Amino acid sequence: MEKHDVIIIGGGPAGLTCALTLASANGKFPFVEGKKYLVLYDEYSDLDKAFLRNVPGVEAIEGKKFLQKIREQLKQYYNVIQSQEKVIKAYGEKGNFVVETEKGNKYSGDYLVIATGFHKFEIEGLNLEVVPHRKSPRPGKIMIKNDDGKVKEGLFVAGLVAGAPTMFASASGSGAEVACDILSEWAGKTVVVHDVPESD
Repeated sequence: MEKHDVIIIGGGPAGLTCALTLASANGKFPFVEGKKYLVLYDEYSDLDKAFLRNVPGVEAIEGKKFLQKIREQLKQYYNVIQSQEKVIKAYGEKGNFVVETEKGNKYSGDYLVIATGFHKFEIEGLNLEVVPHRKSPRPGKIMIKNDDGKVKEGLFVAGLVAGAPTMFASASGSGAEVACDILSEWAGKTVVVHDVPESD
């Protein structure tokens, strides 16, 4: 069974930003050297039907095209694998999570991040507390009960399923925050990932 340091379930703004933040730490901190990340995503994201006009620094763009741009951006990092597979089951604990997909594949990971949106949560095996979404403008939406993104040791939620508002910047920021929390656990101190201009 293929092993990864972090498995991210969900390929929308939160999941992709989480992966991008983790991957971009490579070369900046010795404790991330050799770490591998896996993004598993279903065929649909809410962003597929959105048109974005209020993302800072980004010209108006179809959500589907913007998602594709982020996925292409992630391809520059050798330590990230993206795979379009629907996750049906997940179980385990920090250091030994196992994820099973509809295709029959199994993956293991030290950490697990769930970023599956706020419509429903049908992944079996984790026994998580699903509650009404506290910031949804529409009734019937859900989130997973968490403490500032953390559900239990090694298990995090990001984006709408964590309770973030239904805005790209909010969901994306939630994914980045979870990535920084994981990096901080590895470092044993608070860590954020910044780039600086190369000196002439």
